[in-house]
Amino acid sequence: MKFSLNTKIIEPDNNENIDYAIILLHGYGGDGQDISMLTLGWKRFLKNTVFLCPDARESCAVNPAGYQWFDLSNDDPKYILEESKKAEIILLKFLEEVKKKYNLKNSKIVLSGFSQGCMMSINLGLISSENYNCIIGFSGKIIDKIDLEKRKISSTKMLLIHGELDEIVSPSSLLEAKDFLIRNNVEIETSMIKNCGHHISVDASSLALNYIKNNLFLQ
Repeated sequence: MKFSLNTKIIEPDNNENIDYAIILLHGYGGDGQDISMLTLGWKRFLKNTVFLCPDARESCAVNPAGYQWFDLSNDDPKYILEESKKAEIILLKFLEEVKKKYNLKNSKIVLSGFSQGCMMSINLGLISSENYNCIIGFSGKIIDKIDLEKRKISSTKMLLIHGELDEIVSPSSLLEAKDFLIRNNVEIETSMIKNCGHHISVDASSLALNYIKNNLFLQ
């Protein structure tokens, strides 16, 4: 089965059964290969798990070598929301393809993403009719709180991680997201990483791995 998005796939070693899937969504201007680097530190601890790292739907406006989930050349919030919803439709189709190919329920799937990919993961995890196992978000934010609150129908638990020196997405976005999620009855854990800018540090990767291990194999 061919996915509708070009996807880097890292399957388990030694023909292990695939019982779980982790979806990794790259940031603005990145690609699936970039974010797949996370699996180098995770794979040996997560047996029977396939990692899926799709490229976004369109080339990035500021980095044609990379991709974007939604356009940021126009900073109008209404435009950004509309574009992100187009990306949601594409990703929802992709997730259905993953579930069909590997015969997995939402409870066996982790959504994760960096920056723009984090923003998409949060939305996908809360508009689904069934909770995913969990969400791991790095250096992101909630795109539109009013809109998401109206459309929220599920409550996938999540861990959000942010660098205190992030110069691209304000660290205050972490606190705003935490407040929103608590008010909307979502189980949320957060971590602000010291001396970290807009990237996934070793500490952030380790925190994420432990969170996944504590949640994925309980299902």
